[in-house]
Amino acid sequence: MPVYEFECPEGTVSERLVKMDTKQIKCPKCGKTAKKIISQCGFELKGGGWYADGYASKK
Repeated sequence: MPVYEFECPEGTVSERLVKMDTKQIKCPKCGKTAKKIISQCGFELKGGGWYADGYASKK
C-alpha cells in the first residue's frame, strides 16, 4: 500500500498508508473529512544515461 497525503478543510496535511482507491480519511487533528491531494515528488534522476539525454549510454 502506498503513502498518500490528505488535507482537511482546516489546512492540516497528514500522511497515511492507505489503499490506492482511498479518496478521503478522517483528519487525525480535527476529525473532519480530509481529501487526498497531489503532493510533490522527491524523485530526481542524476548522472549520464537514457534519462539524461533520452538515449541509452554509448558503449
